[in-house]
Amino acid sequence: MPNIKSAKKRVLVGKVNNARNKAGRSELKTVLKKFDAAVSEGNRGEAESAYKVAVKAVDKAAAKGLIHKNNAAHKKSSLDTKLATL
Repeated sequence: MPNIKSAKKRVLVGKVNNARNKAGRSELKTVLKKFDAAVSEGNRGEAESAYKVAVKAVDKAAAKGLIHKNNAAHKKSSLDTKLATL
């Protein structure tokens, strides 16, 4: 348990940031799952709209530092491949 005031504040700020990051990662996973579901159904129109949303979400997550930029590129490449095979 921190005794110094600034250390106590860092604990509180860390909790807020952790909750924000966790929510962002969860949202990203949800968007990716929706795209995968559309691809598995074979619905091209729905998959294309979900693709646009997923790519935007991946880019936002990389910009916010939730995922590494190379991880974002890998995810987008995977989305491209899945969409192309549909």
